Amino acid sequence: MVVLSKIYTRTGDAGETALGNGSRVAKHSQRVNAYGTVDETNATVGLARLHATGEMDEQLSAIQNDLFDLGADLCRPDMEKDAEAEYPPLRMTMAQVERLEAQIDAMNDALEPLRSFILPGGSPLAAHLHLCRTVARRAERLSVELGTMESVNPAGVKYLNRLSDWFFVASRIANNDGKDDVLWVPGANR
Repeated sequence: MVVLSKIYTRTGDAGETALGNGSRVAKHSQRVNAYGTVDETNATVGLARLHATGEMDEQLSAIQNDLFDLGADLCRPDMEKDAEAEYPPLRMTMAQVERLEAQIDAMNDALEPLRSFILPGGSPLAAHLHLCRTVARRAERLSVELGTMESVNPAGVKYLNRLSDWFFVASRIANNDGKDDVLWVPGANR
């Protein structure tokens, strides 16, 4: 259990922050950018949940918890030293990726195949899910970039990739099972 008795610590006033292993890095480091954007994704999910009900809300709640797991994973560098850690670091698993894949497949079964690209919009929930999708894609790009410099859990990157797909398919469900999708009309305003 996490206990936070004091919110500000003043330890970051000089532009550095502590990672999960206690090391300190610049707040603009690639690792902080990656997990910060995962946190931003989580905040957009919170906005989407204002419009979600039932199973969709339950699934979004699980995603928010996964995103905290992913932030914890990304803030802990040196995966190769996990066995030496006093406490085992929290790492994303392929089971979390596979859960998203199963949900995507189940949602997609209710949809007609796409015949055009979709513009972000439609219902309020769909519009928020599209925002979630784009922020998740940015988190994925930053995590992939981080992986070119330092170790990154491949399951976390795969999770972000599937998550943006999940948001896309869920946005179609939120648009009356795709019937109210806003379709792109190429060159419509020339």
